[in-house]
Amino acid sequence: MTKRIYVVLFSVGALSLTAFYPEDVNVAKPSLEKTFARINREVLENSRAYETLDDASATIGHRLTGSTNGSRAEAYTHDLLKTYGFKDVRYEPFEVESWMRGTVALSVVPRKSDNFRDVPVVTLAHSPVEAHVAGDIVDVGNGLEGDFAAVKDKLKGKIALVNIGLAAPTKGARNLHRSEKTALAIQYGAIGVIMVNLVPGDVLLTGTASVTGKLIPIPSVCISLESGQEVRKWMSEEKNLNAVIDMTNSSRKIRARNVVATLKGSKYPEEKIIIGGHLDTWDLATGAIDNGIGSFSVLDIARTFKALKLKPKRTIEFVMFMGEEQGLLGSRSMVEDLKSKGQLDKIRYILNLDMTNNPTGINAFGRDAMVPFFRTVGETIQQVEPAFANNMANQAGLHSDHQPFMIEGIPVVGMNGSLPKEVVDCYHANCDKMNLVNKEQLKNTVRYSAMVLYALADADDIPARRLDDSKTRDFLVTQGLRTPLQIANEWRWKE
Repeated sequence: MTKRIYVVLFSVGALSLTAFYPEDVNVAKPSLEKTFARINREVLENSRAYETLDDASATIGHRLTGSTNGSRAEAYTHDLLKTYGFKDVRYEPFEVESWMRGTVALSVVPRKSDNFRDVPVVTLAHSPVEAHVAGDIVDVGNGLEGDFAAVKDKLKGKIALVNIGLAAPTKGARNLHRSEKTALAIQYGAIGVIMVNLVPGDVLLTGTASVTGKLIPIPSVCISLESGQEVRKWMSEEKNLNAVIDMTNSSRKIRARNVVATLKGSKYPEEKIIIGGHLDTWDLATGAIDNGIGSFSVLDIARTFKALKLKPKRTIEFVMFMGEEQGLLGSRSMVEDLKSKGQLDKIRYILNLDMTNNPTGINAFGRDAMVPFFRTVGETIQQVEPAFANNMANQAGLHSDHQPFMIEGIPVVGMNGSLPKEVVDCYHANCDKMNLVNKEQLKNTVRYSAMVLYALADADDIPARRLDDSKTRDFLVTQGLRTPLQIANEWRWKE
């Protein structure tokens, strides 16, 4: 998400410079509003986000971690940052268990019958290298904790049929990630999982079914909405409907690389603001939306800062994360490396752009102390671009590269945006291609996110600090994240 940063002094409804420059207000300092206006003009006139994403999609294709394409994407962005004028561009390699799909088949048949029906299917990542399972199908509905608990005596040794999304959701119900639903299926003794996509049009979805990024012990596959409807109709007619899942996959250790470009701070160079987006994609299409629009926005924000010769007070690291789709592997690696070096306290904030599009506001991610700060930033953006709605949110979430930082107590900020339903329907599917990208909305992501980034990097004081372990626990509980983290075996605190 990109933002413009400017400060309005003593204008009607505006805030004084003291919000960002509390000391020596009378000393001549660049107006935040003026800087935002420069960012705005540069992006609107010279943005390269759409063009570079289009070029990468055409010349590289998908960017699966561990593949030849993935390595080419790492080199592409490394070299691009160099052309933008960054001298400090580096690879941060990490070892990862690279998973790649092989063959898969799903057949459904009534028990004691040879009336097999083959069902179109896609393997979900980190399923076993080889699997052949057969068992009765048990419908677990939306696959929430209560849904699994309701069939706990029926599921052992059977195959769970689970919606990826929420069909006829209960009011207030929070959906679980497909990996969390698979983890619950394993917990309750299922021998396989069939996920039903809820997008019409015979759309097959891929993605990981592992909460850890490691191989899971049972096969997990995805079928389309229409296939799911047919299977459920057949189940209503046949008491004991059996599924047979056959698959082969490959898994091996490889080295992937995060790409990091550093812009050194002018006053607090030891304090860092990270802006990142995952460069990797799944392999069914080119990943233009997930996460081309996020990662290539980060690249264009970096270009903008260099083009304008911006020198904020804090150091900024522009990061292309790899391995996000296979379990946040690149961001986990970075956090573990910082932790081992005792440098986590140097990370003051992380701004993560994952499928971020056309932002209309800022999400303070549960940090109450930061709401006034970000509201002020949004109001300043509005002085430059009145179309920016400044819709504030303050709710933390999981399942992207901010997560490893957040559960170590590091503050997170997000951008509130939206994607049309027809675009969201192509999430992790073979239709996630360049034709879905809206060029003007992509520019909005770049310019508004750049403004928020500059505001954080150049502020004399940032109210939010890294939380200690106890306060991090309390924060995650307050944000309603304890249960999903427990399901993912990432809850390190004892009750």
